[in-house]
Amino acid sequence: MNREQLLSELEFKAARSSGAGGQHVNKVATKILLLFSVANSLALSESEKAMLLEKLSQRVNKEGNLILQCDETRSQFRNKALAIARFLALVDTSLRPVKKRKKTRPSKAADRKRLEAKKKKSQKKASRGKIDLDRG
Repeated sequence: MNREQLLSELEFKAARSSGAGGQHVNKVATKILLLFSVANSLALSESEKAMLLEKLSQRVNKEGNLILQCDETRSQFRNKALAIARFLALVDTSLRPVKKRKKTRPSKAADRKRLEAKKKKSQKKASRGKIDLDRG
């Protein structure tokens, strides 16, 4: 994965942000929409594209575009920087292979301890039963 090539393939759109800010919000487009076409990317191999599409399926639209938005600050420049950082982190974590789980067994002492605790609990619950006065 080539970061510079990835960044050159990003497309940005600016929109009016929602939330607090009064007149400033109503006249300045500070929200940034980051669009990245996973299917048409030249920076990613076919296997990397497949991994991204699988892991980020909730964020990718029907056309195969990954869409991120950022409207945290009142500065379009800072929102763009935040969106790029978020995008790179998302791609890095999505392309990281999943570690295989190593099977482990509980120790004999842990097994013994579990069985003893189980017996105690069983005895405690058995002692809660009704007392038969006729047998006594």
